[in-house]
Amino acid sequence: MSDTNWIDALSADELPADDVIGVVVAGQDIALYTVGDAVYATDNLCTHGHARLCDGFLDGHEIECPLHQGKFDVRDGRPTCAPVAEALRSYPVKVEGRRVLLRLG
Repeated sequence: MSDTNWIDALSADELPADDVIGVVVAGQDIALYTVGDAVYATDNLCTHGHARLCDGFLDGHEIECPLHQGKFDVRDGRPTCAPVAEALRSYPVKVEGRRVLLRLG
């Protein structure tokens, strides 16, 4: 894939430290997570309860759904705690300069 497939999502200055934020990028509702110096991206909608994960609780690499307390690993979207059984779609992220870029394809 060429570098033209990366989409500018937001300024890195808008990312909260060790927390989650919801953004709409190219019409998709995305959750962006910062864990230390790393940034991760997944769909923002829980696969179980259809709640927005940006309203959940981030603990290390796990995001807890605010509706039924199921958990996902933000690094790859895999479920880590019931009642969640279906993985989230995750997306590659890179920070160039002060911009956060996503590859949604």
